Amino acid sequence: MALSSPPDSAIAVHRPETIGPVVVSVPHAGRIYPPEILRAARVDRSALERLEDRWCDRIAARTVASGATMVEALWARAVADCNRGEGQMAPGEVAPALRPQFSAPGRKERAGLGVVPTRLAQSGVLWSRPIDRASFEWRLDSFHRPYHRALTDTLDAARQRFGHAVLIDLHSMPTIPALQPGHGAQIVVGDRFGASCGDWLAELVVGWAERLGVEVTRNLPYAGGHIVRTHGEPARGIHAVQIEIDRSLYLDGDNALDAARLERLADWFGALVVAASGVAPGAENWPLAAE
Repeated sequence: MALSSPPDSAIAVHRPETIGPVVVSVPHAGRIYPPEILRAARVDRSALERLEDRWCDRIAARTVASGATMVEALWARAVADCNRGEGQMAPGEVAPALRPQFSAPGRKERAGLGVVPTRLAQSGVLWSRPIDRASFEWRLDSFHRPYHRALTDTLDAARQRFGHAVLIDLHSMPTIPALQPGHGAQIVVGDRFGASCGDWLAELVVGWAERLGVEVTRNLPYAGGHIVRTHGEPARGIHAVQIEIDRSLYLDGDNALDAARLERLADWFGALVVAASGVAPGAENWPLAAE
């Protein structure tokens, strides 16, 4: 895999005219596939596109107008998964020289969904060769690390200005079969079981999600990934929550965009950002949070 110097187009940071305390993260909606990635793939581009949180950036379209800063991945998730940590790989998914640095992989890593995705159901192995050190570091240096630096910088700036910061990490998910109670949700709000944010933020987001008239769960089956786990530090005044939205709420049966339903979600998300911007940690905010 011939590697080029990291370009400036892997991520984008969109800032409003007047900065607010909310930062929106959109890590999986990128649709740019660098030539190096397409050359290295053993599957066609359509298989790699199955990793995308398709059109989540369109749901977040009102973010900046609503006063939030948006950190957006422009490169595709196939390059690197910004919602996984650098140590989240299964040893068997990489070249032998890299294996000693990975241990105790979890279920997703063993399934090939580590910080570099390596396998997909129905597509099999994604890359012509195991991920070697040069490829691994290039993916991280070009994309994963800049994304997290941008989140850190924007959150720190918001906290310094407002005394606190709010991170909303936006994702989409396939439809969850309603096989048991709590597993048919169309919106899942994850706060790492209270570890990544104060209850005031999680309850605000759950309340706004319920306004859509869909089933909403908290931390089931998704409690939040690497982004909210890493950047959510309530003790420092940085509160992070993950939102997963069922793609059937804005895609039709052929996975084509339903413009009217997507606009409704974009309006809802923009209003949620405004609401989150107007609330701060502390008991004195409960009346506002409940409105």
